[in-house]
Amino acid sequence: MPRDLVPRGAPASAAAAAARRPETVMPRTAPAPTAEFVPAPVEPAPAPSPETALPAGAVPAAQPAPAAVRGGRGSEFAPLLRMVREQGLLERRAGWYARGITVNLLILAGITVGLVLLGPSWWSLLLAPPLALVSARMAFVAHDAGHGQITADRRTGRLVQLVHANLLLGMSQEWWNDKHNRHHANPNHIDKDPDVAADILVFAQHQTAGRSGLRGWLTRHQAWLFFPLTTLEGIALKVYGFQAVFSRKDNRMSGRRRIREGLLLVTHVVGYLALLLTTLTVAQAIVFALIHQMLLGLHLGMSFAPNHKGMEMSDPERSADWGHLRRQVLTSRNIRGGAVTDWFLGGLNYQIEHHLFPSMPRPHLRLAQPLVRAHCARLGVPYTETGLIDSYRQALGHLHEVGEPLRVGA
Repeated sequence: MPRDLVPRGAPASAAAAAARRPETVMPRTAPAPTAEFVPAPVEPAPAPSPETALPAGAVPAAQPAPAAVRGGRGSEFAPLLRMVREQGLLERRAGWYARGITVNLLILAGITVGLVLLGPSWWSLLLAPPLALVSARMAFVAHDAGHGQITADRRTGRLVQLVHANLLLGMSQEWWNDKHNRHHANPNHIDKDPDVAADILVFAQHQTAGRSGLRGWLTRHQAWLFFPLTTLEGIALKVYGFQAVFSRKDNRMSGRRRIREGLLLVTHVVGYLALLLTTLTVAQAIVFALIHQMLLGLHLGMSFAPNHKGMEMSDPERSADWGHLRRQVLTSRNIRGGAVTDWFLGGLNYQIEHHLFPSMPRPHLRLAQPLVRAHCARLGVPYTETGLIDSYRQALGHLHEVGEPLRVGA
């Protein structure tokens, strides 16, 4: 998500962080420190037989306590990686994604036909909310394709992401991947995570220094303004993507990729406007587009908002002895729920598992959760999980606390 609309922040103080972290799983004892490890990108092992996969809600068999803890000579993450690979949870699920993509495209086609059949009628506006829902589904597919969850073939994965992000949504693949990969490498890092850099919103109290005028007002009231601002998220994603592709100042993209992405982005805009303006009046088309884009932004904002805001915030000093496991687990929050929650949040409610294993297919995240939770408990690493509503309460409470210095000085 763009940093200015969907932050992933953390408490302004260690005490505030501890006060808001619910249901943290802690073990009775923790193994002695011996090691540190930074994993290389993981290539999945050959898939085991279907009988070896954990069923939904299953608790993994007891495993020996890992002889690996930070700051020493081993690895906290390696034993967990080994267990996950043995369960076959890093194997791709191309068939699962193919079925989902097919359903999404059929719904998109149905909405298009509905607009044509209804014609210039205000009843056509009723199709904007389902279009926002299916657009969010396609955004989740683009996200998963960018992580290599759908297929191990990079060209195929890139094609899937280009079609969904650039062509169907009007969002730049290259811009998103660059920003999102930097976030995954250093989540909630004050200096390195673009999602917590100060912009319209701020995520740490030191970022409020010098903010006055409109920005100061936004910071003072950012908790109340957060969800209204997320309605602009769908538009912001498009704007940032277009700027990255068509700006001469951005040299991170090769000329060939810039042309390919640019053509797909322009094709999206032309097709979107042509559909609305040939089936609706100008006024109806404007209202339809506003409803569609605002609901899409709200949906995406509600999906990304609970993931990191209000969790630990790292910096070079505090995270010096954090390895991959602690860097990802301590800064992430899971959301409890069932099939509806999984669907609505696109699997991002398993944020801890997703950050530990970015290439793990979405349907396997819930199967990995018992393994990850038990492993963290053996290590004494807090594993944070809460309900959806409570996650919003914590996130908004953190944003409110960050703006406190400006409210006191007003």
